[in-house]
Amino acid sequence: MSTATRPPLPRAATAARLRAPSWRDPRLLVGLLLVLTSVLLGARVVAAASSTTPVWAAARTLVPGEEVTPEDLRRVDVHVDGGAGAYLAAGAPLPVGAVVLREVVAGDLVPRSSLGSSADLATRPVGLPVSGPVPSGLVAGALVDVWVVPPTPRGGAASTGSAASGASSGAAAQAGPRQLAAGAVVAEVTTDSTAFSTGRGAVVQVDLAPAELQQALRALAEDASVSLVLVPGSTPTAAG
Repeated sequence: MSTATRPPLPRAATAARLRAPSWRDPRLLVGLLLVLTSVLLGARVVAAASSTTPVWAAARTLVPGEEVTPEDLRRVDVHVDGGAGAYLAAGAPLPVGAVVLREVVAGDLVPRSSLGSSADLATRPVGLPVSGPVPSGLVAGALVDVWVVPPTPRGGAASTGSAASGASSGAAAQAGPRQLAAGAVVAEVTTDSTAFSTGRGAVVQVDLAPAELQQALRALAEDASVSLVLVPGSTPTAAG
């Protein structure tokens, strides 16, 4: 009996070994570069978010025409997009003799453009006597609409003719209330019982433009009644 020839056994497959990555492997270099880039960008974002600039904020409402002192300001550290150059820097001395050109509400940052010299003022304060009780919201920094009511014409001798009729209709047209200014800033409110025989009323300093000031002085000279209507929501609040 012949013996069958068996096929040779296959050689054992050689197990593949994992090689340690080389520093020259481009994939490793790209990965390290991405990690370093993300770390640097994150550090810059955190540094930019935490960097602040000291500037001045209004400790109370500043009204046009008054001189600014250190007691009127408080230092705050803020981060302002685009820089804080538009605001009054806390590290620099205050401009000598600087006055407020436009209202700055308590707690707001003080813009550089809100300060200047007296010659730059666009308004002038005038004292307006107000009879009757003063609203609780009528304080310095509030906004008011100024209305005047001309005095009632006194009766006189009757006149005839078209000229007298025209004058009479003109006087009637002037007898109604008219608005003298809108959204005027209140600079000061002085309540003095000796100023009025009734013991009720106040003198309110209101900043008016030159044309409005002229009308106000004319109305006062004509014994007109002055009424101040508080603009809703304009009463300043104390700085926190």
